Amino acid sequence: MKQKTNYLFPLAIIGLFFFSIGFALGINSYLMPVLEKSMHISGAASSLLLAATFIPFLLFGIPATHCIKAIGYKRTMALSFAIFAAAFGLFILAAKQNSLTWFLIASFVSGAANAVLQASVNPYVTILGPMDSAARRISCMGISNKLAWPVTTLFITLVIGKGIGDTQLTDLYMPFTIIIGIFLLLGVIALMAPLPDVKAAGEDESERGDEAAVSSYADGKTSILQFPHLLLGCLALFLYVGVETISLATATGYAQSLGLEGDNYGFIPSVGMIVGYICGVIFIPRYLSQAAAMRICAIIALVGSVAVAVVPDPVISVYCIFLMALGCSLMWPALWPLAMADLGKFTKSGASLLTMAIAGGAVMPWLRGVVQDATSFPNLLLGQRPLFPLHPLLRTRRLQDSDEEGIRGGVKELNGVRGVKTSLFTLM
Repeated sequence: MKQKTNYLFPLAIIGLFFFSIGFALGINSYLMPVLEKSMHISGAASSLLLAATFIPFLLFGIPATHCIKAIGYKRTMALSFAIFAAAFGLFILAAKQNSLTWFLIASFVSGAANAVLQASVNPYVTILGPMDSAARRISCMGISNKLAWPVTTLFITLVIGKGIGDTQLTDLYMPFTIIIGIFLLLGVIALMAPLPDVKAAGEDESERGDEAAVSSYADGKTSILQFPHLLLGCLALFLYVGVETISLATATGYAQSLGLEGDNYGFIPSVGMIVGYICGVIFIPRYLSQAAAMRICAIIALVGSVAVAVVPDPVISVYCIFLMALGCSLMWPALWPLAMADLGKFTKSGASLLTMAIAGGAVMPWLRGVVQDATSFPNLLLGQRPLFPLHPLLRTRRLQDSDEEGIRGGVKELNGVRGVKTSLFTLM
């Protein structure tokens, strides 16, 4: 019989790491308008920073999984923070060289660090405790993550004492040096923190008993590509991350393009995300299923994207980004546990595919920059409307187990009952 474990302290540590993920990604929303003004580059060119940040998710998802298998979750997390420190050293070099190429290289290295960290913390928090409460845990991590996006701009502006419009590249030396020290400290914390070693049910092929029975669906598989619910989850995640990145990374630039004063409009989508995460903590799974949460969020995001594009008042239009972000909020917490359900010995491989799907953040923001240069920004936001209906179209179909060791007959809810069989995402 297993003892009930208190995961509060490990979750607090992982929450700190999620905050650092958001902080590092928030650098893009600060640097993009700074580089456009300081280096006189186009919106499409500045958006390449986002592409350079998210492409590594596609390249390093599988290597990160092999790293986890070789040295474990904790050391992989520590390694990611060392890479982060190197990336911000490159940002300082880029500022000294006044070189977009070096900024793109620095963003690529930072993205590699982010990919390695996300490949470890996301599956870790998903399997750190019962699967039925995974969405709640990920929602808590999401609150920490999204709080960090506007903190990045606030931190840098406070350190240098200037707004975005007055910032010169030479002003970045001090804040980035401080950030390097913070990331090195986080690496030490990752190594020293008492984080328990966790494995998903069936991940350890030597295990027996109830947990082995739970993974009987995975035992009959020979490839990670034989899990349809995982593959469709990856597709949904790819689209979702792209749309979310647009709302989070471009709010300040959008407000300034409309002639509004101020440098920290990034708090608007962050607050929307946080409100959604809080609702996830409260309502999932007690009052709301994960599939229903995704449908509701998709509708809200549709309304928000249309409102941003058609509302004539600039202030109201900017604040409608709140609805877009609110609609994106519960996609991540719902998709990870649904897509990773019953992967058994393929859990780490499945996590690597989901991590690679985060590369969606490299595609749509770059397209945003191209369209922004060619047309008007509101038309661009309207253009992303067709992406949102793809998320509520993903629903769960419960499968009856055909294995002799499986649970016979009857339908099992995905929200956590032991003995759950895989949940297949299908298009309605």
